[in-house]
Amino acid sequence: MSRAQCFPSIGVDELISHLRDLASNVWWSWNEEGWSVFQTLEPSEWRATNHSPIGTLERTTPARIAALACDPMFVKRVYDGLAARAAYLGERAWFQRGASAQMAGLRVGYFCSEYGLHESIQQYAGGLGILAGDHLKSASDLGIPLVAVGLAYRHGYYIQQLARDGSTVVLYPDYDFARWGVEDTRVTIGCPIGSRIVTARVMRMWVGRVPLYLLDTDLKANAPEDRKLTEGLYKGEPHLRLRQQVLLGVGGMMALKALGEKVTVLHLNEGHAAFAALQRTVDLHSSGRPIQEAFDAVRRATVFTTHTPVPAGHDRYDPKMVAEELASLALRAGLSSEELADLGRIKPGDPKETFCMTVLALRLAQRVNGVSQLHGEVSREMWKEFYGLPASKVPITSITNGVHVKTWIDPDAERFWQSASGLRLSKQAPKATGWRHVEGCDQDAFWKLRGRLRRRLVHFVRDRLAMQCKRRGEGQTAVAATYSLLHDDALTIGFARRFATYKRAPLIFHDAQRLAAILSNSDRPVQLIFAGKAHPRDEGGQAFAQKIFAMTRDSRFVGRVAFVEEYDMHVGRMLTAGCDIWLNTPIRPYEASGTSGMKTPLHGGLNLSILDGWWPEATDGINGWSIGGTTEVPDPAARDDADAQSVYALLEESIIPQFYERDEAGLPRGWIARALHSAATVPAVFNSHRMVAEYTRKAYVPAFQIRGS
Repeated sequence: MSRAQCFPSIGVDELISHLRDLASNVWWSWNEEGWSVFQTLEPSEWRATNHSPIGTLERTTPARIAALACDPMFVKRVYDGLAARAAYLGERAWFQRGASAQMAGLRVGYFCSEYGLHESIQQYAGGLGILAGDHLKSASDLGIPLVAVGLAYRHGYYIQQLARDGSTVVLYPDYDFARWGVEDTRVTIGCPIGSRIVTARVMRMWVGRVPLYLLDTDLKANAPEDRKLTEGLYKGEPHLRLRQQVLLGVGGMMALKALGEKVTVLHLNEGHAAFAALQRTVDLHSSGRPIQEAFDAVRRATVFTTHTPVPAGHDRYDPKMVAEELASLALRAGLSSEELADLGRIKPGDPKETFCMTVLALRLAQRVNGVSQLHGEVSREMWKEFYGLPASKVPITSITNGVHVKTWIDPDAERFWQSASGLRLSKQAPKATGWRHVEGCDQDAFWKLRGRLRRRLVHFVRDRLAMQCKRRGEGQTAVAATYSLLHDDALTIGFARRFATYKRAPLIFHDAQRLAAILSNSDRPVQLIFAGKAHPRDEGGQAFAQKIFAMTRDSRFVGRVAFVEEYDMHVGRMLTAGCDIWLNTPIRPYEASGTSGMKTPLHGGLNLSILDGWWPEATDGINGWSIGGTTEVPDPAARDDADAQSVYALLEESIIPQFYERDEAGLPRGWIARALHSAATVPAVFNSHRMVAEYTRKAYVPAFQIRGS
């Protein structure tokens, strides 16, 4: 008797109940035993819902569900998925295996304004949210006692479309939280914001072992302007943004207290969340501690991660506006308006200085870190005036970002590494030692993997371009033409990220004629695939998107340059898996870390990057290519020209020749050696398990021990 025969047919209601159970924890999103069940349930609806389990279930016909309830193979897959999740949740993870008895009370409260968990759960704008989502998943995998707090945005960030002229069309959907596996805790809080008490309901999502609590103010009990606090991510003017941050920090701490979550260490992921530490201080003061003693206690137990190396990127507000919105909190703390304002000023008492959220976080956190070694250096220089110390003495360290491998790796690639080198990604530990063995993989099999991933990407992009043409009403001829764009076997370069202007998305078009000659070589063809979206109010970033869109219509680049609308986690996975080269061209040192380039080596791809963010730590001269050097050129035109010329030279003299130099078996041996070396050296270090373990050892545990002493 086969194993499938051990699973007889079940009732339709029972099957639906099991499927909803499997979808109730975001664990499904990074475990194939989970998401593949819903992909099988109804493949067309899986694609149509952007891979939403509950959305797929709700759009699957009753006849299809009834048929699957009688299919022992499908029933077995459902039970196997539930059993795999139960085993995962029940095992003693890394932290529990190594924690001392003194760590029994550790509970980290992680605050962030956005979370990138999955493409079907649109609660993220860019790298900050993706990093936060990966942080929660690794915290779950490693068993770190962590609880997360954020806001539930009814419109998410926004959906991007491009008009016929390439201008950005901003669409705000209205999301149904029930489709995300969100559960209502039945807890509400009344958060004082300005002169009103704003009611927020507390919802919960399970990210493996980690609870993520999301506050929602879109309630009939609230005034219209208060309902808008959770309407969208990074929408509106400074006053709305300030009030959202009061809700996140003050309301988030109130929610944890109402839920009985006894947080002992705070982790503020960016300055947006700084009011959480202030609320915690007031709570301690209200319980009887003198205010300065309360400030000291909170500071010892707070960790702050800054992600912004650009001074203009730090939220600053009129001190009067801050005093108005935090009047109730200031009254409880016994703080005057000026004393409150001084908490957010580099120079207390300076009436000309605005209130800075980052300064507040620096003042209330004993442990502060940047997100790469270079960003740590930049941050120490940036904030030396606040600390009154030379940059070399400023107590800001660095913990370099990483990516959650199981979220970002293509299942085909994971199976290849497992069979070719014995790599086991299911082993949940900070040290990923198995990657070092991949350089010995069979090169022919590896090259076939690369071909499959590239082909899959090309077909994905063609489908997306066809849909874009249809939506713009460009006619059947234009739609049909998209299916001949790009080539399965051409050297493929990808660029996909948030379209902030400092990232310089169009830099490679600096000398369009030279680039055209590079791309159009019939013997050694090269193609470029772009994706990315700017903030709805970032006209410069939108102009960059429009420029690249225009290049896709330029006769010199037609068929060789593509722009995919609506950059999300799914598009990111497809591009980082299928591209041979990942291009990164920020203005040094404005890229705090960046993580998209960490995903390409998981699939045997290579980086071509400015020496900024994480890349200076990763490059060894073999596992990718570096654009330019470390000397900063002050003149923007000269800088852009020098960097573009460096890109062209690397393509012409090294990258393209290595990709197309084949032996008698048709294999580019030199390229493959580089690619395998990249896979052997990058993922082992630049992963979120290492990152979260580093936070635990260097920040969470010390902060907890000091507070408990």
